[in-house]
Amino acid sequence: MVQEAIRRRNAGTLLRHVHLGGPVSRAGLAERMGLNRSTIMALTTELTRVGLVQEEPPPDTGRAGRPSLLVRPTDRCYVLAFDVAVDRLVAARVGLGGSILERREAARPRAGPDLHRVAEVLAHFGRQLHRAAGPEATCVGVGASYCGMIRPGDGMVRFGPDLGWVDQAFGVELGRRLGLGLPVAVGNEAHLGAQAEQQRGAGVGLDNLVYLHGDVGVGGGIIVGGRLLGGDGGYGCELGHMVVNPYDGRPCGCGSSGCLEAEVGERALLDAAGRPAELFGRDAIRSVVDDADRGDPMAREALRRVGDWLGIGVANLINLFNPGMVIFGGMLCDLYPGVASQVRGRICRNVLPVAREQVRLRTAALGGDATLVGAAELGFAPLLADPLGLLAASARRR
Repeated sequence: MVQEAIRRRNAGTLLRHVHLGGPVSRAGLAERMGLNRSTIMALTTELTRVGLVQEEPPPDTGRAGRPSLLVRPTDRCYVLAFDVAVDRLVAARVGLGGSILERREAARPRAGPDLHRVAEVLAHFGRQLHRAAGPEATCVGVGASYCGMIRPGDGMVRFGPDLGWVDQAFGVELGRRLGLGLPVAVGNEAHLGAQAEQQRGAGVGLDNLVYLHGDVGVGGGIIVGGRLLGGDGGYGCELGHMVVNPYDGRPCGCGSSGCLEAEVGERALLDAAGRPAELFGRDAIRSVVDDADRGDPMAREALRRVGDWLGIGVANLINLFNPGMVIFGGMLCDLYPGVASQVRGRICRNVLPVAREQVRLRTAALGGDATLVGAAELGFAPLLADPLGLLAASARRR
């Protein structure tokens, strides 16, 4: 039994290397995993037999001798991934290796608690994507990203301030409407974005990073020692609700005032730029940045003000966590280039010299898909933990 458990665990580790790192030779896998080549050959043979990986010759390098075969993931298995932002709903079929094979997207009206509409739209998309995959492909998991505080384990949205979600059973409801017999793993969007950027984006190879995600507000994810900092109940890293302006701060949707997201979020920028209330969303943010580039004085002042508050927040986070990188995702991908000088200025003035020596500032390499990619990784987690056991259980369900 012990040997069987080790074999299954090693199969999962090998599949994870191929899934996250791309095609790799048996020799490369042996070096990464610290196993001998005969063990690696046995594992790849078994994973090939169940259709999870395939071996193929590498591209012609012109070198003499027999080339080592590359192990790569197949397209037999996939997950359904969902991303719920304040103003959009995204669904995708994602293959092993992280490739987005097909996607659907719809606008999400900002109209208050909307659990049933969100679940129905996403379930409709999910069923379409599942049918399009064909009977030869296997859905091995479902993951979803939501813009709120998620209770670990059951996908309950405990608090989503932007549209008033409180104790909404999102994971259960989406799973019921999908009707695939699979549980829906749900995570906070910024937590998932942080993990995705560390695994596949700007933070690959880093054990310590801070990810700031802008939507209407600001969320955060912190990786410490290679692992997400979740907190005692899984609700940690609510960086947007760090108070940066306690005396005359703007009111925040959480009930406080002067929170980072209240000072740098969508409405703060648009109000400072003199934009009417009916203008909102990523296009409105981009228009302010573009107008500032063209020299519009109100847009430039809006960016200066918001950039300074963002810089204060980032400076606090660097002093607290000494990350190797701070990554700006979501709406902040569009905003950061216009406020980079203010953020760097605050870091120079307010961060301890030894903490700022090597920190790098980057926009998300995965762009707007960081949270969707993170949701897909939630869906793949059971397969990567025990690929042989999960596929056997899936075959029994059919």
